[in-house]
Amino acid sequence: MSEAALLVTAPWLTAAPSRRLLAALAADGRQARFVGGCVRDALLTPGADVADLDVATPERPERVMRLLRAAGIRAIPTGLQHGTVTALLDGHRYEITTLRRDVACFGRHAEVEFTDDFAADAARRDFTINAMSCDGDGRLHDPVGGLADLRAGRVRFVGEPRQRIVEDYLRILRFFRFFARF
Repeated sequence: MSEAALLVTAPWLTAAPSRRLLAALAADGRQARFVGGCVRDALLTPGADVADLDVATPERPERVMRLLRAAGIRAIPTGLQHGTVTALLDGHRYEITTLRRDVACFGRHAEVEFTDDFAADAARRDFTINAMSCDGDGRLHDPVGGLADLRAGRVRFVGEPRQRIVEDYLRILRFFRFFARF
């Protein structure tokens, strides 16, 4: 099966709270996607359920808050300056972050600029296997080759490794943790 046709299957993707969340975020027709570890782990173990559900959206955080509240979903402004809102829905916790690109990095902290570009957001992530996303239909989006790395058991930085490490030195520790796991 080609990567373009690959479908992510996971209980969390088809669960009613996830469907409701995606519908709320797409109220104006703008697609949100699950991203990162939940997608990676679903590709490794399709039937497994995960608690760490991250969603990326082109909507700005203030708009995310309004869309969630309009749908009757509890929204917590956990990191608006970095684009993050937490949604609590039927016992599930979703971290929703606006697509972004780094303008400047200061070790563990970055000045970010919001964007509508999923590929630009993927390009700022740490490892290729964490930069994959899937839409509500389960279609995999993999702009940096994470699926091939996952299948090969390879942990690879997105872009230039030195740059990724300088942006956040804790990525070195994450690299070894992921290397041991994958």
